[in-house]
Amino acid sequence: MGLTLLRRWKITKTASIGRVIFQVKMGKEIFFTTFALAILQTFKSTVVCADPPHIIIIVADDLGFNDVGFHGSTQIPTPNIDALAYSGVILQNYYVQPICTPSRSALLSGKHPIHTGLQCYTIGGPQPYGLSPSEILLPDYLSAFGYSAHHVGKWHLGFFTKEHTPTFRGFESHLGYWSGRIDYYDHTAFENPGYWGYDFRRNMTVADDCYGKYATDLFTDEAVNIIQKHNASKPLFLYLAHLAVHSGNPYAPLQAPKEIVEKFSYIEDENRRKFAGMLWKLDESVGHVIDALDRQQMLQNAVILFTSDNGGPAGGFNLNAASNWPLRGVKASMWEGGVRGAGFIWSPKLLNPGRVSHEMLHITDWLPTLISAAGGDVSSLGAIDGVDQWKSLSLETSSPRKEFLVNIDPMHDSGAVRIGDWKLMFRPQAYGSFWDSWFGPSGRNETAPETQLDVILAQVLNSSVAHAVKKIIPDAYANIKSLRESAEVHCDPVPLNVTKSCESKESPCLFHIPSDPCEYNDIAALHPDVVSIAKILLAQYNATAIPPGNKPFDPAANPKYWGYTWTNWKDYPTPLTASVEEVAYSYDIYGDIRTD
Repeated sequence: MGLTLLRRWKITKTASIGRVIFQVKMGKEIFFTTFALAILQTFKSTVVCADPPHIIIIVADDLGFNDVGFHGSTQIPTPNIDALAYSGVILQNYYVQPICTPSRSALLSGKHPIHTGLQCYTIGGPQPYGLSPSEILLPDYLSAFGYSAHHVGKWHLGFFTKEHTPTFRGFESHLGYWSGRIDYYDHTAFENPGYWGYDFRRNMTVADDCYGKYATDLFTDEAVNIIQKHNASKPLFLYLAHLAVHSGNPYAPLQAPKEIVEKFSYIEDENRRKFAGMLWKLDESVGHVIDALDRQQMLQNAVILFTSDNGGPAGGFNLNAASNWPLRGVKASMWEGGVRGAGFIWSPKLLNPGRVSHEMLHITDWLPTLISAAGGDVSSLGAIDGVDQWKSLSLETSSPRKEFLVNIDPMHDSGAVRIGDWKLMFRPQAYGSFWDSWFGPSGRNETAPETQLDVILAQVLNSSVAHAVKKIIPDAYANIKSLRESAEVHCDPVPLNVTKSCESKESPCLFHIPSDPCEYNDIAALHPDVVSIAKILLAQYNATAIPPGNKPFDPAANPKYWGYTWTNWKDYPTPLTASVEEVAYSYDIYGDIRTD
């Protein structure tokens, strides 16, 4: 019958396996192909796990590698996050995408952004494109065999039609925002080219009642409410994608309750002090979520992923104050500071919990890995880029991944690839040589005296997360100090003869990451054979890439035409006949690089 046009698919629970019901809507857009439907049907029939775990994904937006205590910083305590990390598996060789939209698409689809058309920049609020509804996402797969899937927080994968929004992509519910960032209190999004409007939804309905409430608290309360109301005999998939610690709108980028910010009076830099308040609230959120799982007796059968979506915007990038120290670069770059993720996985199902893994893992791997953890047969997933890492993580075996694509960006003509211990890269970022540097704070020079580390570790052990974990893993924190040390990255001071840039596509840089994690020394000239192999691999990836899906800003998206609310504007008659000037302007700034 060729391609089938479908609106969305819902799940009707029958015992532990759902029955998929498809509603056909002709004349809009191609969603699931008959091939995709066959994958879902085949996949549904391969579930073998009698007691699938609850799966919780917590995404910290724009969190820097050095913003968490488990990587060695003593500047901003993160006791709940650390308590979960120290009793799970800290991922020390884990990579995400340089910016938000590509990372979130990779996480939920299991595909490199070059294979979904989202490899260039992020999706602006007025841009009519997104992650294609033809892509089968993680909640689709999990719902197909009985999971109840809920999304809380940030979406940022397109919303110009309702079919691109969360409750049409496999989630039963969504409370949060569709764009890339909002104000923490008034929940408005300010987007190029100067459009401004309210962006907070409960499913498809504008959530006016949330106005004025701190976003991190709203998301925490919603996540806790979902857990409390959930029937623990059924598996839960909760995707909690926080706004924190991303900047808000340009007029007030860093926002946290005053009484929380005052806790960090010892931090001299005002922006970093506000950032600390935002991070404290994020850590508090993790504590409340784990406590809710514990109270519902769901924690003992849970798999929890904590991850950043990209590197931190350090040094004032995006009006933020994150830290990737000692790694090089910032968010929106392919330097280690832009793509090495701060992440860990936690579960009672893990062998020898409380360890640091140096095995290679990429953000595309989470879709097959979590499906495998849930008992699904990943061999039926079709053409994805992710590989199943569940055995490697749960049984402490070697990673099946030996290489991965960092990214290929045809608009900037840049690219990078990891192959084994080597990283080949050219034109790692598009913002000028200033952002090719190393940015603090180190997090080790603005703390109390030497006893501060003992105080911080005591906070970890006394956290609500630690109390919950010790009920399940009594000896979880036996080696907390050595574990912390092994999760740090150490580099010598920046040398005078450091490689200053990697701008040549013809002569790309080559770094040996294990011995040079801070990317000081380009050694391409010493290893021409490695360069040749890496170039071939990059070319092979490039040959499979689809064109970027980026579209110009659409003036009809301007919230002023929709009651100053961001909406799925393409589902309605256009509110205007755009002026020549406005259309010209929207095309004019098409090339402006978004990193929100």
